Amino acid sequence: MYAIIETGGKQIKVEEGQEIYVEKVNGEAGDAVTFDKVLFVGGDDVKVGSPFVDGASVTAKVEKQGRQKKVTVYKFKPKKNYSRKQGHRQPYTKVTIDKINA
Repeated sequence: MYAIIETGGKQIKVEEGQEIYVEKVNGEAGDAVTFDKVLFVGGDDVKVGSPFVDGASVTAKVEKQGRQKKVTVYKFKPKKNYSRKQGHRQPYTKVTIDKINA
């Protein structure tokens, strides 16, 4: 069985036991997290939401919090003596999917 959930403005296909990286979710390592925005549940019986499936949720366990590699943003305008350099590290949360409740 699998499900498509929405979190952090993105849609992610998940299965039980899968480890995924999502946008930052509040919680420490070892905490349980519930994703209520389930768009689709597939498997033996298919459930499609409009936009979300009623009563469906996905429970997961937070493995760790972290930040991705640095992305350098460099702005430059020739002949105008303008340049700006900025770095950004996007926070993420690594979770393990425990159960899909459909």
